[in-house]
Amino acid sequence: METPIKQISGLRPETIRTYNDGVVRMMSVVLNLAADALDASVIDEIARECGVSRAYAYAECLAALCGLDTSGRDRDLFRHYFVPMIHELDPADFENDAYYQNIKIKPGKSGKWEYRQMKLKPCEAFVCNDFLVTRDGRMIPQLGFFMREFSFPGVLENGREWMTLMPNETVTSKQAIEKSHGKVLTFGLGLGYFAYMAARKPEVESVTVVDLSADAIALFEQNLLPQMECRDKIKVVHADAFAFAEQHYPRDEFDFVFADIWHDVSDGKDLYLRFKQLERLNGRTEYTYWLENSIKCYIDDTLWP
Repeated sequence: METPIKQISGLRPETIRTYNDGVVRMMSVVLNLAADALDASVIDEIARECGVSRAYAYAECLAALCGLDTSGRDRDLFRHYFVPMIHELDPADFENDAYYQNIKIKPGKSGKWEYRQMKLKPCEAFVCNDFLVTRDGRMIPQLGFFMREFSFPGVLENGREWMTLMPNETVTSKQAIEKSHGKVLTFGLGLGYFAYMAARKPEVESVTVVDLSADAIALFEQNLLPQMECRDKIKVVHADAFAFAEQHYPRDEFDFVFADIWHDVSDGKDLYLRFKQLERLNGRTEYTYWLENSIKCYIDDTLWP
């Protein structure tokens, strides 16, 4: 997903740091408390009457919801953050994904884990990609919305969403899937999206999935793995991710590693840093991590120019 914005905004560095912090806090509140606050008919009407895109109309309404004055004191914040932050997405682009087309999720439970079908309302905001980090240091969250209802599967742990196949999961896994080759190792099972999409590639010889939960593995092997035409390539191992890495990295068994064992950026920072330390055990393997760009922003914003 490309975002047509100027890489250099002309904002002062101290202003950018203030805006970075403020926008992240605002969007955290929106996503947790008011993700479905905007109405699709209102967005459509504003876009039509003002001659702007629905994404722009959505950005205006979202800014108003956050109490911003987009034509006055907050004009620069709106222009350089809210406009490149919001994207109208087509649900058909995701519904036509091979996993959505071929794998059918039936509600089921095993221990504390549960499969459930979930829905996004029209115009409900959701994270749709990793942070966009510009050359001048802006860290811009990426939010999407659909104009119609969207159904997607999820895995819940004790009733809390652990992993879902919302657009964010498919988009942010795309690069890792494209890079996958040879003998692939992935940490974190979820709904098996990465394992399935990687195993479908001819250049992937095998996919080893490591997960700590026997119940999550049982649900997957009973309900989802039998549906996968590439299931002979997929092996699921019940183990601690770090213990497995320490044992197997030095053996040079894998060509590509993808780690995805955190729920979101906030709880991923420390786990990511632990994985990065383990790369020294084998420098030949290619490593990649879910939401790495966003995690780097949370670790130290001085990493960016």
